[in-house]
Amino acid sequence: MNITGSTIVITGAARGLGRAMALALADKGASLALIDLDADAAESTARDCQSRGGQATAFTANIASEADVVEVFAAIKERFGGIHGLINNAGILRDGLLVKARDGNVIKRMSLDEWQSVIDVNLTGVFLCGREAATHMIEGGQGGVIINISSISRAGNAGQSNYSAAKAAVAALSVTWAKELARFGIRSASISPGFTDTEMVASMKPEARQRIETMVPLGRLARPDEMASTAVFIFENDYVSGRSFDIDGGLRL
Repeated sequence: MNITGSTIVITGAARGLGRAMALALADKGASLALIDLDADAAESTARDCQSRGGQATAFTANIASEADVVEVFAAIKERFGGIHGLINNAGILRDGLLVKARDGNVIKRMSLDEWQSVIDVNLTGVFLCGREAATHMIEGGQGGVIINISSISRAGNAGQSNYSAAKAAVAALSVTWAKELARFGIRSASISPGFTDTEMVASMKPEARQRIETMVPLGRLARPDEMASTAVFIFENDYVSGRSFDIDGGLRL
C-alpha cells in the first residue's frame, strides 16, 4: 500500500500507541480518521498530525456500540471518500485475579462487569470496526489493510483473564480475516506489543517500572514510535498478511 493519500482509520487515537501511529502515518502523508471517546484529546492529535503535513479529522464514537461504529464509518467515508486502512488500537484494562483467596477463603472474584467491559471494547469493538472497514473496502473495490493491536499477554498473564482472552482472540481474528478477505485484496495482521512507555506506564511507581524493565532482555521499555514503525511496515509491505508481530524486546510472558 502506498500510504500517501490513503485514508487510514485509527481507534483509540487520542494518546499512547494510537497517537504515535497517527503521527508516524501523518509523516507518510496519510489521510487520518482518528476515533476516540476523548474528543478534546483526539482533536489535539489531529492538529499535531496536520502540522506534519497529513490530513486528519477527529471522530467521537464508542466502538463497543454497533450503532456508533456504523455511523462513524459512514461519516468517515463521506468525509474522505473511501477507507483504505484500519488500526484497531482502542482498548481498556480492568485487571484482577479470577479469584482472590486468603486462608482458604475467597475474598474477591473478577466480576462479570470487569470481564464484559474488557471483552466489549477489546474484542467486540475490534470485530465491529473490522467488519465495517472490510465492508467499505470491498464496496470501494480498492482493497485495504486491517491491523489489530493484540498483546504478548495473549499467551496468558496472571491478573488478566479478561485482557488475555480478548487479545488472544484478536490475534486469531487477524489470521481469520487474512484468509477470508484476501480475495478482495484486503490484508490483515496483528501487532503484539510488550511493555511500552505510554502514559499508563509513566504513572506507575518508579520501583514498579524498574521491576518491569529488568524483566525485558533488552533492559528497557519499548518506545511508542517503535510500535508505530511496525504498523508502517505492515501497511507498506504488500506480502504481509495473517501474521502477528511480537514487539517485546525479547520478553515472552
